[in-house]
Amino acid sequence: MKQSNSNLKFPKHFLWGAATSAHQVEGDTHNQWTVWELENSLSLATRSSYHFEDLENWPDIKAAAKDPNNYVSAQGVDHYTRYEQDFDLLQRMHMNAFRFSIEWSRVEPKNGAWDVAAIEHYKQYVKELRRRGIEPVVTLFHFTLPVWFDELGGFERRANVKYFTRFAEKIVRELGIDVRYIVTINEPEVYVGASYVTGEWPPSKMSKWTAWRVLSNLAYAHNQTAKAIHGINRRYKVSIAKNSSYVYAGDNAWLSRLSANILQYLKDDYFLKKVIKQCDWLGMNYYFSDRVYGYRVHNPDVHLSDLGWDMSPENIQHALERLHEKYHLPIIITENGLADATDEQRQWWITQTLVAMQKAMKNGVKLEGYLHWSLLDNFEWDKGFWPRFGLVKVDFKTKARTLRPSALWFGKIIKYIRETQ
Repeated sequence: MKQSNSNLKFPKHFLWGAATSAHQVEGDTHNQWTVWELENSLSLATRSSYHFEDLENWPDIKAAAKDPNNYVSAQGVDHYTRYEQDFDLLQRMHMNAFRFSIEWSRVEPKNGAWDVAAIEHYKQYVKELRRRGIEPVVTLFHFTLPVWFDELGGFERRANVKYFTRFAEKIVRELGIDVRYIVTINEPEVYVGASYVTGEWPPSKMSKWTAWRVLSNLAYAHNQTAKAIHGINRRYKVSIAKNSSYVYAGDNAWLSRLSANILQYLKDDYFLKKVIKQCDWLGMNYYFSDRVYGYRVHNPDVHLSDLGWDMSPENIQHALERLHEKYHLPIIITENGLADATDEQRQWWITQTLVAMQKAMKNGVKLEGYLHWSLLDNFEWDKGFWPRFGLVKVDFKTKARTLRPSALWFGKIIKYIRETQ
């Protein structure tokens, strides 16, 4: 172990951890997503062959993908009641950080009506992390909205942003000094694209004008919320979790280079420029890169995840360096992982990622943490339960948890790095 990892050097207070989101793991939520799931589960199951039949693992996932129940979150993996057990698993992997989201619909089920028990749950939740020496990283919006907020028009109306800011202020005041790192918005373009461009997610609209308006309002929501949080106390470190990819030209043709630059700007910089002044650090979610020939993306597709995503983990180095050179902020990798039910590629993915992180840091990137997605197998939005992203394998029937071999290996790596810092 020592010999093979002798070159892995990270700062003393580096954050090593994993991430989840409330709706994907807690279970028994009631928000705009749960309403949409019940309305669309049969349709999603019917269309599953069209979407996933070309995947190599289709024979393994076919039964789940064609089952309407797969698309209903229901009890999830019951993290809401089993969170202490899950925190113990973080400790077994020697992790010192954990990213999670607060389910707004639990805390404020009706406009202006706060659920005291739900707030107390999250306060105890954070205290249990602190008791274990684990740094909480709190996300305020991870794709789910209270039904009442959705009925008001959600983020389609700028006037509604005040409700989100009110929720954020309430949570920050309640959690107090037990939290420092706060993510306001998770993956804004992913939410907007799937909800308002392709219509695959609720509210299932297809309007580019509405999409642009929602994206602008999300930027406004971050800025207003960050100002409000900093107004409470400047000790809070606020950011977004930005879905970032590394876009590059596959050849030296002028069209390929121009297209790559335009795509990179649209994917990253268009939104970041709207919010960067109200970020204390930059959260980066990285899953893939995009290789451009002409005006189209043609990825190598040498390694594919269970979702059919091209896997180029080494390119996170270039994504990190680009964001550092452009925005000069500390970076925390707030999500990074792969769907890998057999656990055959996760160790390779993490190894390539760690090496790339090390190279980026040697080139001047101020990288402060790595949070793997995900701690647990979970509910993967419109795809349901079959994609397995977890370091922890979950039996969805019994809710039993088992650390995968890659998780045990990763835990040893983290232990070694932390002991030799």
